[in-house]
Amino acid sequence: MIRSGDGTDVVVVAEGSGPAILVVHGGMSDESPWAKVAAELAPCHRVVRIRRRLYRPELPADPATDYAREVDDLAAVVATLDRPVVLVGHSSGAVVALEALLALPEAFAGAVLYEPPIPDLPLGRPDSLSRARAAQAAGHLGRAIRLFLREVVRVGAPLAALVGLAAGRSPELRTFGARQLDDWDALVRLGPRLDAWAAIGTPTLLLTGDRSPAHLGERVRLVAAALPRARVEVLHGQGHSANAQAPAAVARLIEAFAASIRAD
Repeated sequence: MIRSGDGTDVVVVAEGSGPAILVVHGGMSDESPWAKVAAELAPCHRVVRIRRRLYRPELPADPATDYAREVDDLAAVVATLDRPVVLVGHSSGAVVALEALLALPEAFAGAVLYEPPIPDLPLGRPDSLSRARAAQAAGHLGRAIRLFLREVVRVGAPLAALVGLAAGRSPELRTFGARQLDDWDALVRLGPRLDAWAAIGTPTLLLTGDRSPAHLGERVRLVAAALPRARVEVLHGQGHSANAQAPAAVARLIEAFAASIRAD
């Protein structure tokens, strides 16, 4: 059992053996969307996928402190792993990873960050979050998720409508959708962080898909410019979910990067 600093039990899925890779999943999900990548890496690596506490319905959410507590959870997990450890973060999980790299500079040998939605650029319109919260409070979670997808993620209207409809009907998606709003709230509260993250000296590989919304590529470029030891790799033909759509390709990039870290 792994216990975080506040006494909370940390939920992880671990498989394989070898040098450690710690995965922090993105929004509106748990660790499951990274299962295929983990399976690709497990023959040569100890892959540990953490379940972010923000996406654990049995725990209360607090957007003012959730990211700091998730960093504490990562600290508890990495303390159980043999070094070197490579940290992998996806979407908002990549922002949590950046905060962990800043708070725990000796804990990680390298990091792979897949399209972090950094709050240094706007996350929707000035009133987007308040409108989404109002819809949620009125019992219209699907409408709130549709607004999030259209104005923050910036996907097309048909896809946003489809996911919003599903979030309004599926119990699992309702839970994850509500926590996605908390995740968005936590990002907004975090505020601009590029100046702080510029102190991160950990070798970092940033991933972006050439089919992702353009603002995600712009955010990746800003992080790459701020971090002194960062480079960018483009996932051709992929968007924001290559971990599910092209897991072997994502695993190869992580494995090659981890090998380069060990060689150094």
